[in-house]
Amino acid sequence: MVSPLTTNGEGLRLFFTDDIYLVNEPEGALNVQIQAKVKEEVPSLAQSSIVSEPLVPLIKAQPEFKFLGNNNRNILILVYDEHNDVSDEKGRELLRKIVKSINLTANDFALLNYAKCKDVNYAQLKTRFSSVIVFAFGVSSAQLGLKQHPENTVVTEDSVKLIFSSTLQKLDEDTNGKKVLWGSLKQLGL
Repeated sequence: MVSPLTTNGEGLRLFFTDDIYLVNEPEGALNVQIQAKVKEEVPSLAQSSIVSEPLVPLIKAQPEFKFLGNNNRNILILVYDEHNDVSDEKGRELLRKIVKSINLTANDFALLNYAKCKDVNYAQLKTRFSSVIVFAFGVSSAQLGLKQHPENTVVTEDSVKLIFSSTLQKLDEDTNGKKVLWGSLKQLGL
């Protein structure tokens, strides 16, 4: 396909902005007239309206994710902590207990702190991690761009099972919340 910038005279003027000199012509009025005409007809790039095709939006590159684990079983664990890589000591201990209770190892899942990538949505996470199960501690369904889902309950989005819960710190202090979460974890059959 031929670009209109290389075949259209107006387009070419964007590239050739230098003065034009005639060779083998006597110097005089003709040379001055041509130079003046070129300068008049070449609009500045800011004023130019030569682009007739719609602009194509740039495709946003997939964000880089810093996560722990190997994700061999395509299980994504999201945590939310502004101050720590994963959570404080109590939160990390609770997470260890949860992971151990459903027989997972660091090879099985990817652990991502959502506080470090707040603008990422569910579709981007699903694409990057090929998740079949997502545990979200302190990350709401709304933050991921999904409809509202209840806490500590297994829900399904695009054939992916998700469980949304409060932050690890809050969950550690919520006995009833832990019981409901445990019941939902057993439903997964891991």
